[in-house]
Amino acid sequence: MKNEEQSKKNYVIPLVTITILFFMWGFITCMNDILIPYLKQLFKLTFFESMLVQFCFFGAYFIGSLIYFIISTTKGDPIDKVGYKKGILFGIFLAALGCVLFYPAATFSSYVLFLGALFVLGLGFTVLQITANAYVSLLGSEDSASSRLNMTQAFNAFGTTIAPVLGGHLIFELFSEEDGSLSAMATKIPYLIFAAILLLVALLIARVKLPDFQVKDDEIVKGFGSIKYNHLKLGVLAMFCYVGGEVAVGSFIISFLEQPQIMNFSEVVSKNYLSLYWGGAMIGRFLGAISLNQSISQSKKILYMFGAATAVFLVIFSIVDLTFSQISFFLVFIVLNFIAFFIGKSAPARTLAIFASINVILLISAILNHGEMAMYSILGIGIFNSIMFSNIYTLAISGLGKYTSQGSSLVVMAILGGAIIPIFQGYLADHFGVQISFVIPVFCYGYILFFGLYCSKYLGQVKTDHSVSGH
Repeated sequence: MKNEEQSKKNYVIPLVTITILFFMWGFITCMNDILIPYLKQLFKLTFFESMLVQFCFFGAYFIGSLIYFIISTTKGDPIDKVGYKKGILFGIFLAALGCVLFYPAATFSSYVLFLGALFVLGLGFTVLQITANAYVSLLGSEDSASSRLNMTQAFNAFGTTIAPVLGGHLIFELFSEEDGSLSAMATKIPYLIFAAILLLVALLIARVKLPDFQVKDDEIVKGFGSIKYNHLKLGVLAMFCYVGGEVAVGSFIISFLEQPQIMNFSEVVSKNYLSLYWGGAMIGRFLGAISLNQSISQSKKILYMFGAATAVFLVIFSIVDLTFSQISFFLVFIVLNFIAFFIGKSAPARTLAIFASINVILLISAILNHGEMAMYSILGIGIFNSIMFSNIYTLAISGLGKYTSQGSSLVVMAILGGAIIPIFQGYLADHFGVQISFVIPVFCYGYILFFGLYCSKYLGQVKTDHSVSGH
């Protein structure tokens, strides 16, 4: 018993260290939403061309995961061989290299070089997706694995909340030209700073003693055994739709709010509202970490969730340059989020279906309405995106046993949706307008609704505390 308690204590520092990584990872990923309107204006791009930012970044997830999957089926899981710590460090160094490559891209003012830098950055984050998510699930008991994953992703969302405000200030204001005009040079210093911070995190992880979960050679699984599971195949498509829908909506928020029939905001104002979209995901993930924790009583859940929602809302309010009256509408979505969690009764499949159905309704409202109603509808989607990654992830790999790591790489491969879906929406935006283009995410969340219902029926009440790695 004493050894078990000591083991739990030993996991605190590693978990905190990995959480710092999740924060930076989220921050840099969300910078894409700032880069899109920035590069669109700088290089006079169409919506379709500007969405190549997401295509290259998230396309790297597909390429990297495909390579990983091929290696795992022929040689065995690479992470099982080298260990999670080395895998995480490799991912960080690769991501830092991608940030450094922004320097020559800005120096030569080349859109192609910017896309190349984003691709390398995406490859680094691919390795982190495969390693860090699974590693978090191993840092403690299986009963709290999903709760921990939601918690670390909440800090990932904290990074995505700060990025539009701080990143937007760096690129659109602090490092812009003296006359206020846009210049490729504005990205030089910010991304060098990001690279330096990533390397500092890598140094911290290298120095911290992390538990070793390396697998013995005779336990490494080869072959294509994971693809025989129907719920995994459906889950891969669900992850494709989720990441595609989330990224597409986030990528178009600034352009959406610039529309005369919506709010006619400038980029400087819109970036604050973009923070609300990602801030909603942060609130929902903190609430999800509490709601999905099976060791907490119902009465304590209500108390903790209320406290967490209040605290995070105040943090968001202190970050964004908006008045309370401009942000107060978000309280309605927090209350609705509470209700959705309790209707879901901590069942991952049911909760996923409820959240997806709400997002379908919000998107239809954003398409049909104008002004504040359309704006509120789009911004409210973030809070209901919150638990989708962790729920889809754990439902998809549930019951895979020895094929869990291989199945996990397939689910990560589906992050390709973040590359493909925005491209299609960009095409629609160019030909039919930004507002109509949101019909694309409607279909994405419609499929996620189907997946949630399927899992609820065929997997039963699958607990989200299933181990992500299966080791």
